[in-house]
Amino acid sequence: MSASLPRWCVLIPCLDEEAAIRRVVESVLALGAPVIVVDDGSTDRTPEILAALPVTLLRHDERRGKGEALRDGFREALRLGYEAVLTMDGDGQHLASDIPSIVAAAAAHPGDLVIAARLLDKAQQPQSRRRANAVADWGISWGCGQPVADTQSGQRWYPRAALDLVDLAAQDFVFEAAILIAASRELQMGVVSVPIASRYPLDARPSHLRPVLDTMRITLYTIGRVLHYGQVVESYRRSHAAPRIVRR
Repeated sequence: MSASLPRWCVLIPCLDEEAAIRRVVESVLALGAPVIVVDDGSTDRTPEILAALPVTLLRHDERRGKGEALRDGFREALRLGYEAVLTMDGDGQHLASDIPSIVAAAAAHPGDLVIAARLLDKAQQPQSRRRANAVADWGISWGCGQPVADTQSGQRWYPRAALDLVDLAAQDFVFEAAILIAASRELQMGVVSVPIASRYPLDARPSHLRPVLDTMRITLYTIGRVLHYGQVVESYRRSHAAPRIVRR
């Protein structure tokens, strides 16, 4: 899509996505992008569907959590010689049609982490989810010491330096927050957001996120990072600047 970009691939972690995974993967393949899928121990028809598609497929024998699925996917991407990874979920909330805008932002902001931020059509988000995401954005941005428009979006562009954070001691949904914070604080990596639509189809499967347990784990991890890096007041002030948003 751009000769100036490093060699990159799309990484899709998934768990029990038989209803959507074929459509998601085929839409990405139609763009000509190579795809790695990590099946995190699905017990439905997901493995059978993926086996028939031209992707690099890794499979966990049992559920290990999204963090481990991403971690294994990053390692496989690095082993195959990719220097950047674009992640997206396998449930259909993320569209391949948004990938060109994400890639264009990555080309325009080399070395930055790019997030597909759900800033459009936010009325589609359930109110409880919208409130939870707002709290997460507030806290994780503080942990990052810079504003992040959508800290909970799983559609992201990770440059090579971020992939090297693969061994961070964080599991499941905490892993995505951990990479954001470590990339911001330890690598001084910028975060750029590309606005996309919020999508919560009525027939979508229930989220794998455990609202109480996972939110508590993310919160405790973030508080620990804020205290670890220090300059608590200054990082709070920096986190409340305007996020960097790339308009299409």
